[in-house]
Amino acid sequence: MNSSPDPADNEDRALVARVSRGDRSALEQLYRRHAAWLTARLESRCGDPDVADLALQDTFVAVWRSAGTYRGDGQVAAWLWGIAVRRLIDHLRKRRPTPVPAATIQRYDRAMVFEDVLVDNGTHGELGTALRTIDPELRTVLIATAIDGLSTKEAANMLGIPQGTVKTRLMRARRHLQELLT
Repeated sequence: MNSSPDPADNEDRALVARVSRGDRSALEQLYRRHAAWLTARLESRCGDPDVADLALQDTFVAVWRSAGTYRGDGQVAAWLWGIAVRRLIDHLRKRRPTPVPAATIQRYDRAMVFEDVLVDNGTHGELGTALRTIDPELRTVLIATAIDGLSTKEAANMLGIPQGTVKTRLMRARRHLQELLT
């Protein structure tokens, strides 16, 4: 496992190692450390607290089952987010997302300022309508690159898909949004 200069990430790595050995209390600690911000980000992407909660629960079930596969290449938080966003996509394929209520946005203290501006201003305007109409796989890639600021390589790693797939989905998402907004 790579060492990390971030003490919180080192603690997370130790928790993941304990989870991989079947330590339930380590999973509970990992959940307490990350559930709030994961929930906020999941809800901001789908607007449905129930779907976000299902994705969150599925995320930690996946962590329990696959903690031993964590390679230590990046921060534990990024690994968790990659799992969470894939679980969210799975649920969004089954259900159509709904707009994010203003109360949900204000409920969380989120650090992603650009994302907050987009959600606050975009979900009720033309951009929000357009974002809600594109395929969840395309939307996730667009958000990962345009809002989260990830490179296509980083987005591919986070989403667990090839970089070429990220580029193709990004191109399709941009084209679709351009058609809807012109």
